[in-house]
Amino acid sequence: MTPSPLETIWRAAEPPTWSPIQWESILSQARRARLASRLALLFQDRGWLGGVPQGPRTALENALKVALRKHDEVRWEVDRIAVALRNVPTPVVLLKGAAYVLADLPPGRARQFSDIDILVDRQQLKAVELGLFAAGWIAQKLDPYDERYYRDWMHELPPLQHVNRQTMLDVHHAITPPTSRFAVPGPSLLQRARRLDVDPRVAVLAPEDMVLHSAIHLLQDGDFSGGLRDLLDLDDLMRHFGANPGFWPELIDRAAELNLTAPLAQVWRELTRLFDTPTPDGAAATLRSAPSTMAARYLLPVLLPLVVRPDHPACDVWATGVARRLLYVRSHWLRMPPHMILPHLVRKAWMRSAALRSGKGKERPKIRIDL
Repeated sequence: MTPSPLETIWRAAEPPTWSPIQWESILSQARRARLASRLALLFQDRGWLGGVPQGPRTALENALKVALRKHDEVRWEVDRIAVALRNVPTPVVLLKGAAYVLADLPPGRARQFSDIDILVDRQQLKAVELGLFAAGWIAQKLDPYDERYYRDWMHELPPLQHVNRQTMLDVHHAITPPTSRFAVPGPSLLQRARRLDVDPRVAVLAPEDMVLHSAIHLLQDGDFSGGLRDLLDLDDLMRHFGANPGFWPELIDRAAELNLTAPLAQVWRELTRLFDTPTPDGAAATLRSAPSTMAARYLLPVLLPLVVRPDHPACDVWATGVARRLLYVRSHWLRMPPHMILPHLVRKAWMRSAALRSGKGKERPKIRIDL
């Protein structure tokens, strides 16, 4: 399988010589993969923008402007969240994109957002919910099954939306569901979180936990449309944190402590395939020899390259749809016990079908997993 141009451009030494038709396709792929602004930043950083035809260059420049505006909006929303929770005795730990921006990490430079994710103390969930409600964030209306799904089985509250600004907020008490085969205790993450200089009320995960969260999110989320972006984030994080000689030993030890060595190794293989992510010999040897099931060892190296490609017709091959369905089911197998999976998937399929029949199929789904 030949890699798509959007997979190979990140390590290219020379600017591409794409035709107008290729540019149209690649920009479409980048938008679908949530990488338009990141592609623009790549061309800007390497001094390639001047050689891009006018139409694509305008599209790239606009994508970068949108990302920068989103960064200002995210900083403001984080400030509002911190103010809303100022009397709640919990750290407010930013996750993924918001963390990358507020901590000034490489993946945040061209990040775009659909929502903000935070991690708080589970013992303070009620107080957190009340504080956010008082500040204008309200939960979507859910039926009894969905309400129980979030409250009893998941690692987050039902999604919240601000009544005035319409911004979306996901409040987590862990990074994986308590029913997950890779359940990670929230208190262990909160204890190691690092406060930010920009706001002492706000923190981000420790470097090792940040990498592990991104890795397990990729495998357990079930939606791989942003898979290439997630892998680029991980490559950036590993290169950035890897400048500290102690990072890789700490990452390997932390993965073992949290029982996340297998998912880390599975994602690391994709990183080395696509980006040749620099890895010390000792860490590489540990990850190569990480224990895994027969299915994970032999099927994941075949299926993951199919699903992390941009979710675009130009990147699909005959097996793409099959790979997406198999890994979608596997993601549920990882985060739910067997007796819950079949009823849950049948219900989701029925609800999706009903939404499509009613013309609401493009709305944000009620059940959404943002690890």
